[in-house]
Amino acid sequence: MPRRRPGADQDGSCRCGEGSRAGCGGGKANSARGAESFVAESISTARAAGATGILLVRGDSAFYTGAVIAACLRAGAHFSITAKMDPKIKAAIAAIDDDAWQAIEYPDAIFDEQAGCWVSDAEIAETRYTAFTSKKGQAVTARLIVRRVKRLNPKVATGQDELFSVYRYHAVFTDSPFHLPQAEEQHRDHAIVEQVFADLVYGPLAHLPSGDFAANAAWLTCAAITHNLLRATGCLAGPVHAKAQGATLRRHLIAVPARLARHGRGHITLHLPQRWRWQHAWMNIFDAVHDPPPARAA
Repeated sequence: MPRRRPGADQDGSCRCGEGSRAGCGGGKANSARGAESFVAESISTARAAGATGILLVRGDSAFYTGAVIAACLRAGAHFSITAKMDPKIKAAIAAIDDDAWQAIEYPDAIFDEQAGCWVSDAEIAETRYTAFTSKKGQAVTARLIVRRVKRLNPKVATGQDELFSVYRYHAVFTDSPFHLPQAEEQHRDHAIVEQVFADLVYGPLAHLPSGDFAANAAWLTCAAITHNLLRATGCLAGPVHAKAQGATLRRHLIAVPARLARHGRGHITLHLPQRWRWQHAWMNIFDAVHDPPPARAA
């Protein structure tokens, strides 16, 4: 899967990639291949990991299939899938009343104090839609949430007004139980797992692939272990490092310019740099993973 691979988010949502990805053999596999079983397994894993709240499976347009949505419903999870802009979807969008659109907080949006609302080029609306009617036994009726953004022509001279507005539309087919702005924002939001992939791609996985499949598997296992240990280290260091990227943690807490000194039989002293900015964070880690020294008698 391109840019990001599928995975389970920490908040109980599952994020699936879009398009196609390069396979190990150099070919391409469609993202929807095996998606039904993958979704069912991900939901089951999330439940087994202790996710007891609402599960929302988010996916891009490659996962807009009746089989994927049926797998979500069978597993008791909600779905939020980017809809393909086919003629039926376009017709449903065109039928939305002009008064149904509402502005949302979006990049570059401005809150109008007098009007008490957001002034933005992005607006959202929703309608009821029945998908997959051509597939026997797969028809599903749910919400079709649509976001539209004005399409501006960069070649137009400055100060020249538009004759009429032209929009780009983004449709989401969902049975989300949340209200419209929240449901739309949740679908557009990035999953936590995407940051995990970014940390790995710019870290240990930057050295993949190898010509040996077994070597790749071993390296991936080591990468997952070190990533988990690194995130735990960041949490022990403090709130700043708990949210820091992997590269930052390695630079601040792992690659420490310290000096080792040996004294006597196996006694080792670690001399940390003086006036070191991250000394307090590093000591938080040290104190958390080491037992306190034995008490001395008075």
